[in-house]
Amino acid sequence: MTDLTRRSLVKGGATLGAAAALTGSGLGDWAKAWAQAAPFKAEPKAQLNLMRWKRFVEAEDVQFMKLVAAFEQATGAKITVTNESYDDLQPKASVVANTGQGLDMVWGLYSLPHLFPQKCLDVTDVATYLGKAHGGWAASAEKYGKSGNKWICVPIATTGALINYRISSMEKAGFKEFPKDTAGMLELCKALKKNNTPAGFALGHASGDANGWLHWNLWAFGGNLVDANDKVVINSPETAKALEYCKQLYETFIPGTASWNDSSNNKAFVSGDLHCTNNGISIYVAAKKDRPDIAADMNHAYMPVGPVGKPTELHLSFPILTFNFTKYPNACKAFIAFMLDAANYNPWITAAQGYLSHFLGEYDSNPVWTADPKTTPYRDVSKRTLTPAGLGTLGEKAAAAVADFIVVDMFANYVTGREDLKGAMAGAERQAKRIYR
Repeated sequence: MTDLTRRSLVKGGATLGAAAALTGSGLGDWAKAWAQAAPFKAEPKAQLNLMRWKRFVEAEDVQFMKLVAAFEQATGAKITVTNESYDDLQPKASVVANTGQGLDMVWGLYSLPHLFPQKCLDVTDVATYLGKAHGGWAASAEKYGKSGNKWICVPIATTGALINYRISSMEKAGFKEFPKDTAGMLELCKALKKNNTPAGFALGHASGDANGWLHWNLWAFGGNLVDANDKVVINSPETAKALEYCKQLYETFIPGTASWNDSSNNKAFVSGDLHCTNNGISIYVAAKKDRPDIAADMNHAYMPVGPVGKPTELHLSFPILTFNFTKYPNACKAFIAFMLDAANYNPWITAAQGYLSHFLGEYDSNPVWTADPKTTPYRDVSKRTLTPAGLGTLGEKAAAAVADFIVVDMFANYVTGREDLKGAMAGAERQAKRIYR
């Protein structure tokens, strides 16, 4: 492979087949050819420090590190990768942004780059190149990636916050399929509790799980933190309805959800104690390995539609940013382009087994989405997702609001009895107004 344009790898499924064959020295040879032909050239002897989220699917991490090794071999650059929990990424990235040292790149969650957009390298050239080469960006990618007219990060993938449920438990509760509306979901959860096969959704500071389903809950009833002009509107009748619904759900939950983090429901589901939750596909991946009986008895569904009459999902997106004080901006750009090239990206999302979904249109055709029908719902989550800003602008203020768990804490405070309805909304309103001044 010496002539390495995007199309020289062949189209569609053949691209994936060629990519899968590129292992060992073959991958190294391909990577060298890519580096020679690519528009982004790493600086000589570049040394990059990359912080990323800690993996939930081991095979994904293994494939990612193969990708890193191939890039190093092809370019002569060295990349040190550190893995941090979801909850530790934002504070550690913020320290680096303030001090101007320690990291070159951060592969974080949601709207992290928008906490400090002035510290992010302009990567419009990379995003434009990738969009043209790989089938165009989903609409949500531009919202996540852009600050004003420039891209300050590149959205790499999304983990879908979808319903994970036990089929036999749902059927025993009297439902042939998972309900498509919020009223039906509540009735199902009541029946699951009655049958001692309970549901449970995180209400602690779970960056992925709690933010995902509680923003869905808020928006499903027409509530919003801010309006289209970024005016705080959380204290509303619609929010009150969302809170009341959540409290009814909470009364059906397995004990302990108020303190759950992002791994708690995974453990409870695979142990057999939990029968319905929201999560990425990592529960299913783990169950196939450790509890095949549970894997055979589980499936996935989109979040039900509430009274607003349309999907209101928030899925966990993973953007990668480069700090503008890096000594090696071209190497950083080259690595991002390398990650998202079909010959690398297809095997990587295949290894993730549905845990990671794409923002670029070309990857709709990856066989991982159809080989197992239980994976298919996760294919389109990047197209379906809203952003944490809701109706508002995805910028520093919205990023701060989701980082501070304003919406999560409002729901948790009410359903657990720490605050009454008015107090919970008023507290969230005060917090939001301190940010949206």
